[in-house]
Amino acid sequence: MNDPQDTAGLGPAAPPGDAERAGHGRSAAEETADRPGLGRRSLLQAAVAVPVAGAVVGLPAGARPAAHAQDDSGPDVATARRDSDDENPRFRIAVMPDTQYLFDEDRSDPKPVREAFRYLVKRRREDDIVFLAHLGDVTEHGSEHEIDLADRAFRELDRKLPYSVLAGNHDVDGGTDDQRGDTPYLQAFGPHRFRRTSTFLGASPDGYNGAHVLRAGGRDWLILALDWRVSDAGLSWARTVLAEHPTLPTILTTHDLASAGADGVARLSDHGSRLWDGLIRGHDQVFLTLSGHYWPSGRTVLRNDAGNDVHVHIANYQDVYYGGAGLLRLYTFDLARDTIDVETFSPWLRGIDADRRTPLEAETVERTGEVDRFSLSVDFEARFAGFAPTPRPEPRPADAVMSRSTVAYWRFDGAGLAGADAAADGDPVAGDAVARDLTGNGNDLVATRLHDGPAEVLRFSDEHHPNQPAHASLRFDGGKNPDRGAVLRAVADAPINGMTFESGYTIELFARLPDPFEGDHAFMGLLSWEGRAGDAGKTSGWSQDEPTCSLNLSGERFLQYVVYPTDRDADPTSWSHALPIGRWMHLAVVNDGRQTVVYVDGSRIARNPTQRSKGIATLGKPFAIGGTQFAERYGHGFYGWIGDVRISSRALRTTEFLTADDR
Repeated sequence: MNDPQDTAGLGPAAPPGDAERAGHGRSAAEETADRPGLGRRSLLQAAVAVPVAGAVVGLPAGARPAAHAQDDSGPDVATARRDSDDENPRFRIAVMPDTQYLFDEDRSDPKPVREAFRYLVKRRREDDIVFLAHLGDVTEHGSEHEIDLADRAFRELDRKLPYSVLAGNHDVDGGTDDQRGDTPYLQAFGPHRFRRTSTFLGASPDGYNGAHVLRAGGRDWLILALDWRVSDAGLSWARTVLAEHPTLPTILTTHDLASAGADGVARLSDHGSRLWDGLIRGHDQVFLTLSGHYWPSGRTVLRNDAGNDVHVHIANYQDVYYGGAGLLRLYTFDLARDTIDVETFSPWLRGIDADRRTPLEAETVERTGEVDRFSLSVDFEARFAGFAPTPRPEPRPADAVMSRSTVAYWRFDGAGLAGADAAADGDPVAGDAVARDLTGNGNDLVATRLHDGPAEVLRFSDEHHPNQPAHASLRFDGGKNPDRGAVLRAVADAPINGMTFESGYTIELFARLPDPFEGDHAFMGLLSWEGRAGDAGKTSGWSQDEPTCSLNLSGERFLQYVVYPTDRDADPTSWSHALPIGRWMHLAVVNDGRQTVVYVDGSRIARNPTQRSKGIATLGKPFAIGGTQFAERYGHGFYGWIGDVRISSRALRTTEFLTADDR
């Protein structure tokens, strides 16, 4: 790190007494000049296990391997990775910025760094930590002594956790680029160090730029670790790596990319602008950049040539107590939530009892500012769609999702709904259009507008759940004041109208709520059986005017399933959490003849009643999709999309739901 005001990073060395305060030390070039035999040596290209772009280097001529590299016994890092779950949608990547003040000649103290590395190794399985990226300026002067200390510290990770390291301006001659030749840094942290690491893809011919591919969250990710000054040859190598792995989301790490002011807003440095224009902006797969060099830390979001976001982050804490105290960043990728959560803390200081920490230790143990602890909202599927679109399942024919226990199955594509094959997305469904029961059991449904509503209250739609068998749905536009809506009602002689399901049942459907969710839609119905509970002899419920079975949504968007069983006067009712808007869901009601359990997206909800529930006290009146009666009158109808609906005469396992594609 150089003084934050010295954007070129090549300012004159400060006087010895001022160097620490100014962020300067003796340059690596000055240190090298004092040590005979450490001048440049040409690099000899050699074969390494996994080539990248046809150019991967081994050891420089005459260089000594890192001490750990002489021992080829024991498992490699791949063994450690197998201990975690490659498919877990939640995983962590650790980041460590400038540690130079902890590797500073006879002022060195590697303990905070070692403790951070030990923490990562200890927690790698439990927290699914998959990688560590160091951002450069490992050492203060790049001397053999400092590099040797750093080499020993990094052995805490070797064969235990994959990692990348890159050269900062204090690790090498700050006036050179990646064509500088041999250095103590390269001898310790060159490509030979990573040749047995499971993630290592390879390095540029000079040895200063590396690439790793790691498996996490069910996909591969590319890490590009670039020298602090990338030459034209280095840029060409990086472009080739990206071109040869065009579908991999990429995190680019380097030492100098951006700086930030007191506002915490990152701005590209001169070298960062060169990387942005020459590499990042034209490669959509680069979605996150991590750099150090400058303080304070900061972040921003830039827009690339594809019109997508690139998150630009600076992390550097060498200016805080104890040279940063080994502060570590954890980037928690949560693919289920489309979120990256970031936290910054010192494992070394956390290891000290809270009541024994000094004031500065207590102040530094964790960073909680807006640039140190934050969350990023990233729609991973949409962000990566331009270079790695998620494959969509093909539609499944009806006979592929029906078994002997299927008593009714409706879908709203051309195979199941009259007029769908000729309709465009958004076209109104014709009045009296028929949705056929594809089981052949005669449970056909007829489209009916409520309260003489307009045609637009029921429309064809191409939208669908990703795992829905039919790639079509119906858009219902129900609402209150005045009441409007539409329902699909079973024909008068449909068997479903009077079935009581005393041996058990499963009711499934796909649904989506609009975003924004506008208006009052409290207790709108998704499906129900018509008729009054009182007429079925049920008097214990909320009202004898409610139907004997209905699936509804409250004003808080809580799913409500209420059923009057056949064997007693009761109304066991299930309640879910607040359902999300703008997202397709699979909803399922499962009854085994004794108890009812409701599932949302295959997950059992919390508030399922434990009381006995056997069958459904139907009255022979129509089954309906899109609304719920009260006192035998429909009010407002459903507001949103409904896809495939299937009813089975037994309790299905979650692996048998319509979302399961076992082709």
